[in-house]
Amino acid sequence: MTKIVEWAVKNTRLIGALILVVIFAGGYALYAIPKESEPNVPIPYIWVQVSYSGVSPEDSERLILKPLETSLRSVEGIKHTRGWAYQGGSYIVMEFMADTPMQKALEDVRAQVDSVRSRLPRDADPPVVREFSNSDNPVITVALSGDMPERSLLRITRALRDEIRMIPAVLEANIEGAREEQLEITIDPAKLESYGITQNEIYSAVSNNNQLIAAGTIETGHGSFQVKVPGVIATAQDVLDLPIRATKDSSITLKDVAQVRRTFVDPYSFARMNGKPTMAIDVTKRVGANIIDTNQKIKEIVAKAQKAWPPGVHATFMFDQSTFINDQLGSLFDSILLAILLVMIIVVAALGVRSGLMVGVAIPTSFLMGFMVLNGIGFTLNFMIMFAMLLAVGVLVDGAIIVVEYADRKMTEGHPPKQAFAEAALRMFWPVVSATATMIGAFVPMLLWPGIIGSYMSFFPITLIVVLSSSMVVALIFLPVLGGWFGRPPPRDEEHERSIEASETGDWREISGITGWY
Repeated sequence: MTKIVEWAVKNTRLIGALILVVIFAGGYALYAIPKESEPNVPIPYIWVQVSYSGVSPEDSERLILKPLETSLRSVEGIKHTRGWAYQGGSYIVMEFMADTPMQKALEDVRAQVDSVRSRLPRDADPPVVREFSNSDNPVITVALSGDMPERSLLRITRALRDEIRMIPAVLEANIEGAREEQLEITIDPAKLESYGITQNEIYSAVSNNNQLIAAGTIETGHGSFQVKVPGVIATAQDVLDLPIRATKDSSITLKDVAQVRRTFVDPYSFARMNGKPTMAIDVTKRVGANIIDTNQKIKEIVAKAQKAWPPGVHATFMFDQSTFINDQLGSLFDSILLAILLVMIIVVAALGVRSGLMVGVAIPTSFLMGFMVLNGIGFTLNFMIMFAMLLAVGVLVDGAIIVVEYADRKMTEGHPPKQAFAEAALRMFWPVVSATATMIGAFVPMLLWPGIIGSYMSFFPITLIVVLSSSMVVALIFLPVLGGWFGRPPPRDEEHERSIEASETGDWREISGITGWY
């Protein structure tokens, strides 16, 4: 193992280039690493919901909940299953074992739900299968408010939503507070009676025509092409032209007995911003995306689009997680810088300015190497990682202090800096390795915690292991090279040299200052 130190001392230019690579690559990793408030921990829960308007809780349990529970029992890895039937539908929450691959579990659940759909009520909505994730929470909400017609505000909101969805880091952008549009048919009872048409005939004409009918293909001598019968209603005029009753002399269409107009479904909730009608866009990001960069791009898009809006429309940003993350990470960065300053004061006071600065090099270099590794393995910069680095500030300099102190001792004996630091790294190789391994071993059991809490806390020991391992590399490989370039013998201290010589000869009486004993 000590051959690595000998190789590093012989190839100083290569190690110097490697130090520069670590500095620039680590700086880029610190800039590019995604920043979040909390670690993205997989939650082993899957949720299945089926809505059926008007169904009672008893019928929902019998027709929906029990068939789903029976089918989902065959999914592997389930720890607990809980189901609820309520007025208007049912839902099931499945908890899986902590080591279950959630992607495979999600696919198995969807397969079982698809297999049981034929036994569910025909009028029930399609089952919704979702995986729980802390990334599903919106990272920012854009609220548009103004005194203007609802349809105009909805048009502006939809256009803005489509632009936000074009951002690669955005997973979904959903509109809240907007009502669904619909066509309202107002029947004239007098005309209906004069033509002798019933309401069921009108209902059948509308429902039977609002569908796409596939007519297959037509084979010709030169190829084939698809044939379809277009029956999907696209405009209000399509509804007005629907035939209700036809004879050999004439036909009665919907516009003869009714009026059609565009409207919205009845509201069941209201959104207001400063007393004005409001529509909001909830934006969720993709897993691993940088919240700060994503929210900044969203704000830029809103600022650009706002120039074309009417004067009465205002945009307000709510629940902006990037502000919280900036404050949280900024506080931790300040704490880390303060800790580095205190450590440097203590080291400089104990070793001197030049030796203290040599030890101080280990702090930023170890952090940059740690950021490079964490970004490479797909981690995000979050509260747990920053807290681990704050704890590591006072620990990662131990190996550097040992090497620099021993090199200073050798330089006081007349050894040149390059030889002194090489001897220090070789002599202290195993003490530094064993000390670092001891500290790492103290945090390894934290990786064995089970469940969601274990997954959450695993970021802490992994960060410490990466940073402490980086500090060991810096102390044993980088410092011997840097010391050979910038190291200088400390001022002579004859009393300190006599103590060193006495420690080597074993004269404990001279070390302790006790004389006159025989």
